[in-house]
Amino acid sequence: MSSIIRRGLAAIAGARSNSVGIGAMKIAIAIIFLWIGALKFVPYEADSITPFVANSPAMSFFYEHPGEYKAHMTHEGELKPEARAWQTANNTYGFSHGLGAVELVIGGLTLAGLVSRRAGFVGAALAFATPFVTLSFLVTTPEAWVAALGDAQHGFPYLSGAGRLVLKDVAILAGAWLILVDTARALLRDPKDPGTAPLER
Repeated sequence: MSSIIRRGLAAIAGARSNSVGIGAMKIAIAIIFLWIGALKFVPYEADSITPFVANSPAMSFFYEHPGEYKAHMTHEGELKPEARAWQTANNTYGFSHGLGAVELVIGGLTLAGLVSRRAGFVGAALAFATPFVTLSFLVTTPEAWVAALGDAQHGFPYLSGAGRLVLKDVAILAGAWLILVDTARALLRDPKDPGTAPLER
């Protein structure tokens, strides 16, 4: 192996590189939660999560009429006043606003991990827990899979657009775990220091 390759590998494997990677992961997870959380206050995004919530045993009780959602769905960018009125009466928007607020808090705490280990640890823990809920939608939501409309490829393992959106959360799960591990090590080294100096290896 050439010396140039060795130096490159050593730089990638170093503690500074690891610190940059963890910081980048914090920012990436924060962007996802902050952006999507903010969109939860917009009707089209609230409408789009209706199938997930309506079919979830743990969340459907937030809706007034979860069993009726299919007759009132719209496509992104489509405005149907009657569907919008039904979604309002269904508490679709009230629930979405609450969920959006939670996601904004998670994103904010995760981002705060750049300057405060303790806040970041809480944010990463919440970010780690979230995918366990969202990935359950692959089991509970029929719309997560391609519908049987004539093509041979439908059902498992053929993820629909909604299913592909959910599947990304496996990366959040892994990334949040890496942040938790790194932050826990740093806190054990110096629990009184809220800074972000990397743990010595």
